[in-house]
Amino acid sequence: MKYVNWLLITLALVVSRADEAPDKKMNATNKTELATFGGGCFWCMEAVFERLDGVKAVISGYAGGTTENPGYKEVCGGGTGHAEVIQVEFDPQRITYDKLLATCWEAHDPASLHRQAAASGTPYRSIILYHNEGQRQVAEKSKEQAQWRFPRPIVTEIVPLTKFYKAEEYHQDYFRKNPNVPYCAVVIRPKLEKLKPKLESH
Repeated sequence: MKYVNWLLITLALVVSRADEAPDKKMNATNKTELATFGGGCFWCMEAVFERLDGVKAVISGYAGGTTENPGYKEVCGGGTGHAEVIQVEFDPQRITYDKLLATCWEAHDPASLHRQAAASGTPYRSIILYHNEGQRQVAEKSKEQAQWRFPRPIVTEIVPLTKFYKAEEYHQDYFRKNPNVPYCAVVIRPKLEKLKPKLESH
């Protein structure tokens, strides 16, 4: 009888540990990090980064300025100091921060001061907002390495992120929800087609 009880206890422990293992493994592989970039209209940047393997989510928003809880019209007016940016949630085991930066350089012209395509002004400036010292170092190095590809100096700001404000809901997933809007059809879709081979390689 003692042997039977011992056997039942042993089996219960084995089953209990087996049930715990998947959860621990899931937590280890589901850890995500954040990255924040600005490169012109956030509709464009969002559409590009959403196509990267390893990216969990992309949120359009505002950052880099001083006004609290800014709205779209305020930011576009240029008085808030904020830029249109995207915040990227990614799995570092599937895509590195360095590869996200490589996509950032591809997705816009970092040597153009306060202008991307038809959008102009400080809200559309090239900017990388780092979340920690490690990201700052990687961003600075990536900027130096990317310079050879551009005939003019890269003007991208690399600054610490102090606060990110999510943009209005109608800005989220804009290209996916509005693929036939003129701006999406004329600007975003051709950009995605051009970048498709590089996006797939990342």
